[in-house]
Amino acid sequence: MDKARFGLFFVLFILLASHQMVVQTEGRHCESKSHRFHGLCLSHHNCASVCHLEGFTGGKCRGFRKRCFCKKRC
Repeated sequence: MDKARFGLFFVLFILLASHQMVVQTEGRHCESKSHRFHGLCLSHHNCASVCHLEGFTGGKCRGFRKRCFCKKRC
């Protein structure tokens, strides 16, 4: 049982480590809450459009309160 559990954790560790490697090679992105988007954020496309007006490269709806967060390269 312990060997099977160790094998499972090892595979999960490799998957997580490889995911982190991919994220690091894409570059760093900084996020900021949108100042112009008001209300609940229900559409990633609408959020990204408002973020483009604010000078960012894109945006996504995030969080429990459904807020629009803009992103750009740092």
